[in-house]
Amino acid sequence: MMDNVLVLVRHGQSEWNLKNLFTGWRDPDLTEKGVAEAKRAGEMLRDQGFHFDIAFTSALHRAQRTLDLILTELGQTDLEIIRDQALNERDYGDLSGLNKDDARKRWGEEQVLIWRRSYDIAPPGGESLKDTAQRVLPYYKSRIWPRLQAGQNVIVAAHGNSIRALIMYLEELSALQILEREVATGQPIVYRLTQIGQVADKRELVA
Repeated sequence: MMDNVLVLVRHGQSEWNLKNLFTGWRDPDLTEKGVAEAKRAGEMLRDQGFHFDIAFTSALHRAQRTLDLILTELGQTDLEIIRDQALNERDYGDLSGLNKDDARKRWGEEQVLIWRRSYDIAPPGGESLKDTAQRVLPYYKSRIWPRLQAGQNVIVAAHGNSIRALIMYLEELSALQILEREVATGQPIVYRLTQIGQVADKRELVA
């Protein structure tokens, strides 16, 4: 039995990832590749003997379905699952639903890059990564961390930017460092934490 383990998984490829669209809080399903990525994540976790006490996910279907597929592979379909929009992807506001190339034509490549890659500059009507962290981290501290502190194993299936917010906090990264961090779809990140929440060990499971 593995104690005090936190696993973060970004959802598998979505239909809008495939179409190169800004997704945010919109709710497309997984592609066939995304389903395969989620199943493979579950297989890797199963093969390494992981067993979870509770799961958290967002209010969005692509993350929920990824989690369901993982838990099916683990044989834990009856696991308690808590769904909350605090773990949703960053809200891209007016960019949501737009092709990234079309957005560059409308606002300019430099402006779109600033919205995508800056820490605290939000697109019109949307959230920056800083804004996303300001809802993700209180949720982590109040709902997820107490379970870990009690010695439970926790899996979180969420999104690129909500997971980046957690990575920034857990690994004590600067705003510049987290902007350089990519989170692959369907690739579990495994943290073993100390009793005060610091990272004792981290590894990524790669197919």
